[in-house]
Amino acid sequence: MKPYNNLQGSKKKQIEKMFDSISLEYDQLNRVISAGNDTKWRKKIFLLANKLNPKNILDIATGTADIALELSKIKNSKIIGLDISEKMLEVGRKKIELKKLKERITLISGDAENLKFNDNSFDLVTIGFGVRNFQNLEKGLKESFRVLNSEGSLIILETSVPENKFIKFFYLMFSRTFIPLIGSIFSKDNKAYNYLQKSAENFPSGKSFAEILKKCGFKNIEILPQMFGASSLYVAKKKA
Repeated sequence: MKPYNNLQGSKKKQIEKMFDSISLEYDQLNRVISAGNDTKWRKKIFLLANKLNPKNILDIATGTADIALELSKIKNSKIIGLDISEKMLEVGRKKIELKKLKERITLISGDAENLKFNDNSFDLVTIGFGVRNFQNLEKGLKESFRVLNSEGSLIILETSVPENKFIKFFYLMFSRTFIPLIGSIFSKDNKAYNYLQKSAENFPSGKSFAEILKKCGFKNIEILPQMFGASSLYVAKKKA
């Protein structure tokens, strides 16, 4: 699905336009919509990543660089944050400059489905709330696989739908009303938040997404549900 179904253009171009339009409000509304849990999830990404002791890290769909900043706590690490939205990257660069981390974190504009890096370039690839925005999901995941070295790992944080029927009922009721409401009140682009809600609901999650990762070559896939399954962390290896 696309953010603006009534407009022409590929999903990729529409995603770029959408995130450009909500870049200044994104961090604040993300805190509200996730009830502050996004901060906890990023810390969990750091804890998982830190155990792997990666030196060269690629953070895809880095947005305003929150995950890249968290990963900079890993000793001797260098992080490249990549995103299709230049406006989101502008916000991220200001954060990096404020924290004096320009030597550790580099933000670049780029396409997750056409990465301009050599094979086996990174120890770790992370993607936070980005894969459901890929135009071609498998192509993007295969690119992540390609740029990882043989011992490399992939960590993905993405929305999911709870499996428990009781929790799922309240999750859907909340997401279908609260997220669009917040978008309509606080955002100049309410269609963006309608898309974010609907794409979260329709994206394959849990075991279904793990099967897609396996199809793209990943091994030893671990699923870590968060907040009763409203989001999930996926950890996968390039080789068994």
